[in-house]
Amino acid sequence: MRQNSVTIIVPVIKNKIDGLMEYLDKIKTDLDHGKPPEFEKLDVVHYARWVVIDHGKSWINDPTPRVPKLVFVVDFDGDVDTFLKGFCTDTSHILDKVYGFCEAYPVIDQRSPESRIAFLKKSIVKDAAVYIGAPGRTVKQIREEKALRNHIRKFLDSRSWKDVSAKTIHEKIKEEVLKKEEFLFLNQKVHMPRINWLGLIFLGLILIVLLPLIIIWLLIVHFFYERKDVNFTKKRSGLDSDFLTELEKYEDFKNQNQFTQLVDMKEGKVRLITIKAMFALSKGLIKFIFVQGKLMGIPTIHFAKWVMFEDNSRVLFFSNFDGSWQQYLGDFIDNSGWGLTGIFSNTKVFPKTNFLLTGGAYDEEHFLAWSRNSELVTNVWYTAYPDLSIKNVNNNTKIRVQLMKSLSERQAAKFLKLI
Repeated sequence: MRQNSVTIIVPVIKNKIDGLMEYLDKIKTDLDHGKPPEFEKLDVVHYARWVVIDHGKSWINDPTPRVPKLVFVVDFDGDVDTFLKGFCTDTSHILDKVYGFCEAYPVIDQRSPESRIAFLKKSIVKDAAVYIGAPGRTVKQIREEKALRNHIRKFLDSRSWKDVSAKTIHEKIKEEVLKKEEFLFLNQKVHMPRINWLGLIFLGLILIVLLPLIIIWLLIVHFFYERKDVNFTKKRSGLDSDFLTELEKYEDFKNQNQFTQLVDMKEGKVRLITIKAMFALSKGLIKFIFVQGKLMGIPTIHFAKWVMFEDNSRVLFFSNFDGSWQQYLGDFIDNSGWGLTGIFSNTKVFPKTNFLLTGGAYDEEHFLAWSRNSELVTNVWYTAYPDLSIKNVNNNTKIRVQLMKSLSERQAAKFLKLI
């Protein structure tokens, strides 16, 4: 089943912003104490978050008066209409409580699944680019494969396998799990996603054809725009220490972490065309090559996406990842600094760049400070499998696939290393 992602942005009623913040804090406290939101029972939500923007600290010296807004981001299984129907019917209590603080939400006597769906659909913002670390894996499948791996590990640890061939052990494992009713899902065949080499070649040919235009464009961006840009020059020591403390107190309580970022676009059509071209390239690479749990060689990202809103004048970035914030951005710099620079150099007050793809993120000290400065506090963050890394998720699917095959001794030995 295909995964989907939706971003919904709605204005908050001005005199109700404090009430909204208090209720979101209650949801977060419940989550911290092991009480998940209602929508967990839908069994299709991978990740979800609510973030209040344009209230309190928001962007770098932003002089524009802003109406507070509530951003809802959810990564789920299936199509949007089916998800919204379940969300607006089966989890309407939390929906009514949260969006009762927002403008144009149906009044109490007019609330129904249909009116809630209409409200949310009207506020959906189109994604600019979306990355999924385990394409095609539903929440149900991820949980089932985790249980399978744990059962196999327990079975292997329950006895000695000295002098038993790897092929025989593989057969014994298969025999053991197929006796269990909870593992009948193994009779359904699944496949690991594969790189689409034909699509990648086609994308490469397009880039080759466009290469002269790309070179000219990079020269225009550098000499007419980058040399005039206002650059971010602060270091971590120059940032608001209270805000950094607030960000950091929400991190590293689980194996997974989240990141929410808000930046404003630089003015002009050249910058808009450039960032949209970078998003188009990103979508092509994600579709054809980054389907096996690594984005530009980074093996820690579950879901990530960019959203442009308010007439393409602002950019939101969301990520769900494994490990620490520092390690996560360090991996990005090492493996995909050019990609980050190519996208975010089109936003205001970014570290100095040259020819669109150099400088910027490679200026690690200023880039990390910029990332913190443009980061937002995520008011509520939900993950369906907080103890699993993206490596675990993909590895568990490999175990499932290999378990149901007939393996040689060599193949069986490789299979056992997965467990």
